[in-house]
Amino acid sequence: MAEADVLVPTVTDRIDAAVLAHAGPRLKLIANFGNGVDHIDLASARQRGITVTNTPGVLTEDTADMTMALILAVPRRLIEGVRLLEDGDWQGWSPTGLLGTRLWGKRLGIIGMGRIGQAVARRAKAFGMQVHYHNRRRLPARLEQSLEATWWESLDQMLARADVISIHCPHTPATYHLLSARRLKQLQPHAYVINTARGEVVDENALLRMLEAGELAGAGLDVYEHEPAVNPRLLALPSVVALPHMALPPGKPASIWGKRC
Repeated sequence: MAEADVLVPTVTDRIDAAVLAHAGPRLKLIANFGNGVDHIDLASARQRGITVTNTPGVLTEDTADMTMALILAVPRRLIEGVRLLEDGDWQGWSPTGLLGTRLWGKRLGIIGMGRIGQAVARRAKAFGMQVHYHNRRRLPARLEQSLEATWWESLDQMLARADVISIHCPHTPATYHLLSARRLKQLQPHAYVINTARGEVVDENALLRMLEAGELAGAGLDVYEHEPAVNPRLLALPSVVALPHMALPPGKPASIWGKRC
């Protein structure tokens, strides 16, 4: 950084004030490889006259694909089925074997209706889910109608009525533990929590306690509050599908949106 003109960090690089103190006079740009900028001290960068850029939109369809995959995998118990086969414990089909939850007609509550939230809404609509959302600003009427989405000014009220919650807001001081222990208690016991945004948005310990107590039906997680560390108790729960922050796979983006079927 002392010699560089441009710094290109990723989401795992913490560019805080202490790191920025090593910046030389030539450093004028931090070009973040990714969408979020919560790992960069924007105030310190601004004070030093360093411009910060990111790549909004580049992960939209891929993250929405992964979100929909988790929305399908958790209620339909796909990973449990895979493990049953791998362990050699499957005894053949039975009427009550691995009964899951049907998505058709269920209420999906989206927290954060930006690019990714809207992309998830399009997919959920195709699966027959009722789309509900909480956002800082209500969407324009035309967009809201095209997505058949219902806006909730109160996050608490939306949580109490949702069957599936999907998180798509950025991590900021205002959204840290947005899904706090109190808010998680608003969810019904049959509800599922899906997070492909940032782990810090959810009080992970509170989520874990409720899952272990059977106070929530399950969770699909691609991000974690203290990643790369993942609580082993989460991994031990059959009601949790846990992925290693892979919403955007390495190499060429592999979104299925727009592909020919």
